Amino acid sequence: MPIFEYECRACGHEFERLVRPGDVLACPACQSQDLEKLLSLSSVSTPSTRATAFQQARHAGRPLQQEKQQAEIDEIKHHYGENALTPLKPGPLRKKR
Repeated sequence: MPIFEYECRACGHEFERLVRPGDVLACPACQSQDLEKLLSLSSVSTPSTRATAFQQARHAGRPLQQEKQQAEIDEIKHHYGENALTPLKPGPLRKKR
């Protein structure tokens, strides 16, 4: 039982319906039966489309991740002081005798 998209020719309302054999379709807005079936795009899932979607999601989430990192740095500086993230100067691990 496929879902089809329709547009009412009387009022222009677009809607989707699950179509069963023998169903009489009518516009939910104006109850007109003068409907036009719209062409719907199908969706396909392949390894390459999933990889592309994953990359797009990572790219879209990058600004939020940078904002979270900056907020964490600001919190550390606020709690421990401005020099909290300054690297220490490396020194010898053991004292020389």
